[in-house]
Amino acid sequence: MRDAGILAAELLDWYDQHARDLPWRVSPADRRAGVQPDPYAVWLSEVMLQQTTVAAVQGYFTRFTELWPTVEALAAAEDARVMGEWAGLGYYARARNLLKCARVVTAELGGRFPDTIERLRALPGIGPYTSAAIAAIAFDRPEAVVDGNVERVMARLHRIEAPLPKAKAELRARAAEMTPLARPGDYAQAVMDLGATVCTARSPACGLCPWRGACRARAAGVASGLPRRMAKPPKPTRWGLAYIGRRADGAWLLERRPDRGLLGGMLGWPGGDWGETAEGLPPVAADWRDIGAEVRHTFTHFHLRLGLRVANLPQHCEPARGEFIAALEPDDLPTVMRKAYDLARAELGGPV
Repeated sequence: MRDAGILAAELLDWYDQHARDLPWRVSPADRRAGVQPDPYAVWLSEVMLQQTTVAAVQGYFTRFTELWPTVEALAAAEDARVMGEWAGLGYYARARNLLKCARVVTAELGGRFPDTIERLRALPGIGPYTSAAIAAIAFDRPEAVVDGNVERVMARLHRIEAPLPKAKAELRARAAEMTPLARPGDYAQAVMDLGATVCTARSPACGLCPWRGACRARAAGVASGLPRRMAKPPKPTRWGLAYIGRRADGAWLLERRPDRGLLGGMLGWPGGDWGETAEGLPPVAADWRDIGAEVRHTFTHFHLRLGLRVANLPQHCEPARGEFIAALEPDDLPTVMRKAYDLARAELGGPV
């Protein structure tokens, strides 16, 4: 294989011509002109991109930065408003840590993000990947940034046939060996772009790749089969109930979930725990009826099937749990709860 420095230079030449235009990115041309990345934008985008696609994140990033253009503005935001704007991105622990991190950076660091992975790792919600990405992209530190795209590129370039996740340590080591001292931030983004647009999971466009001559998997004709993956165990299915009640004045009965755990801090429909059977007592005495439909939703570790019960509630009632929300914005609900609302609103009425 050719020298790592030569390969890095080839990839950077490719990136200068083919870099994706992303709202949080400083283009190669602007970097050459002296424009520096905004660490706040880099951090926000990297947190949003965890477990999520670039296409899904772009609109959220634009809306967040319009509402809260600085880390200080985000730190001062109401938790419920931020959680509502996050709805649809999933993995709500990220949103809670987003606020915690913004408040630490604002209150303890004068609104300035640290520039080393060690100090970045000390902040809420910032792990090994995110700290490396911020250090490299925002501060041009020569850190290896390894996401799924980079793992795929390294596995093919070096023909690493051990399956994931077993191969992760070797893939990270290879990525670190190839990270240059010159333009490490652009290089980190270049490898990710290469994986996202050329060295794709299916049908890689090897003819367009700047590393096609050095790629060992291409030479062996096995590029499309790498990286290999160990078979995943099937996800279990859990069942639950959601009680969707609307009062005579149009207010909806919702409850805020505990801060810790799945959908932590988010508003949702009252119901029991999710488990092997659908259980849960109604939040208030009423004529609850089964609408004969269920929500099907998949989380990271399990499938959920949520039975729905609806009721028109009297104006004067005192629920055992939850609170009445007069002006419900359906888009502020997490996706699984919005699905339940969409199925139930025909029974109870409500905004589209």
